[in-house]
Amino acid sequence: MSKLVTIYGGSGFVGRYVARRMAKEGWRVRVAVRNPNEAIFVKPYGVVGQVEPVLCNIRDDASVALVMQGADAVVNCVGILAESGKNKFDAVQHEGAERIARLAAKAGIERMVLVSAIGADEKSDSQYAVSKALGEQGVLAHMPNAMIVRPSIVFGPEDEFFNRFAAMSRMGPILPVVGAATKFQPVYVDDVAQAVVLGVLGKASGGVYELGGPEVHTFKDLMGEMLSVIRRRKLVVNIPFPVANVMAFGFSVAKVLSLGLVAPAITADQVRNLRRDNVVSADAKTFADLGIAPTALESVLPEYLWRFRPSGQYDAIKESAKNLKA
Repeated sequence: MSKLVTIYGGSGFVGRYVARRMAKEGWRVRVAVRNPNEAIFVKPYGVVGQVEPVLCNIRDDASVALVMQGADAVVNCVGILAESGKNKFDAVQHEGAERIARLAAKAGIERMVLVSAIGADEKSDSQYAVSKALGEQGVLAHMPNAMIVRPSIVFGPEDEFFNRFAAMSRMGPILPVVGAATKFQPVYVDDVAQAVVLGVLGKASGGVYELGGPEVHTFKDLMGEMLSVIRRRKLVVNIPFPVANVMAFGFSVAKVLSLGLVAPAITADQVRNLRRDNVVSADAKTFADLGIAPTALESVLPEYLWRFRPSGQYDAIKESAKNLKA
């Protein structure tokens, strides 16, 4: 019988790529999510019955334990960028991660991979960064040989970064950003998935790996690259951090007054994170230690951002038509 992996958050941005790769490796894949009906799209990743979405609440012991029964390995891809309802940073990224590791160790599961984030730091003033760091500590306390991957900002067809700002670029002549000088090392989602799979297969040793792409860019430069791909001319304007804090407070008030119906465009915690560079540390284990050559940003962006061009799929045709001689 083929081996089984349970992927918590397996229908999310990174999780779906891990699920697809594990299916190609011949493993049975159990995709543990809050809404299985919204994760049906993972089924075609393998043959009939190979990849199955199942119900799981990462905040509940019984739920987490049930979906890992019979598993040979577990992967935790669950993460949130902003708190909502009961899904608080500590509950999801700290207690949730530790819960999976504790129950996996109890079940005798030997391999676990945790998807964390660059910047995880228990001494940070960001609740997001603190919860990520405490989650890592909780995992290693129960599974010392676990593999932890910390990607920089992740890009790919379903990302919430370039897609979001490309959509914003359709409105008005200005594209506002917070932390224009902050540095990032964008990493392709499938490269992260490849690293995770090496950990599941036992082809990578445990420990913490920081994953970044081949180039470092400032936030402003990334917006320039994105605008070049979608062929739009916009003025990228930096919003000073004090102003961004005021905006974040206003959005938080609007969220409360609307009973949660208004989602904040930015939160105070995100502003704090944007004050720090998000790049691989000089002494960290990286893609090089895994034998993976990271994919360049410019080789992937045009594959999915073309739809934000002024004429969408017809943009290239219109450009070609301009070169026709009368």
